[in-house]
Amino acid sequence: MSIILNLPRQIGWLSETAGALAKWFAFLLVVIGSYETISRHFFDAPTIWAYDSLCMAGGVIYLLGSSYTYLKESHTRVDIIYSHCSPRAKAILDIVCALIFFFPLIGVMFYMAVIWAIRAWRINEVMFNSFWYPPAAPYRTIFAIGLLLLLLQGVAKLIQNVYFLAEGKNLD
Repeated sequence: MSIILNLPRQIGWLSETAGALAKWFAFLLVVIGSYETISRHFFDAPTIWAYDSLCMAGGVIYLLGSSYTYLKESHTRVDIIYSHCSPRAKAILDIVCALIFFFPLIGVMFYMAVIWAIRAWRINEVMFNSFWYPPAAPYRTIFAIGLLLLLLQGVAKLIQNVYFLAEGKNLD
């Protein structure tokens, strides 16, 4: 039982680490965007690689940051009902919504992302948004990892909510 109760802390550490890694991709996004803007407008020398790099860096921020956002409860939520609920009602609502919406949706997305990542590695898929044609497999793999981390963070939140309902206190 202690392993299950310790699981949210371990998953939280993974989400924190993913969030810390994602912020470096935000820095990379700024550097690449600045480089492209300066080279295009001041030196009339646009790059063929910046657009795909910006898209991939932005996607990595979004995907690796998703589990961190869920950990910190910074995600978008319709608070018309939720904000007026008691902590116990919030926990029940979180559990019900996770079981009906979150896990099925993220589970299917993760499953499809793994299939796409495996396929991308197998056929050496490339991105075709520009004439640079970067490999798609690393990005598709990060996509699957980000969804796995979000799924794990959902499991951690579920464990915390069930513990709160059973014990009447937060799992720290």
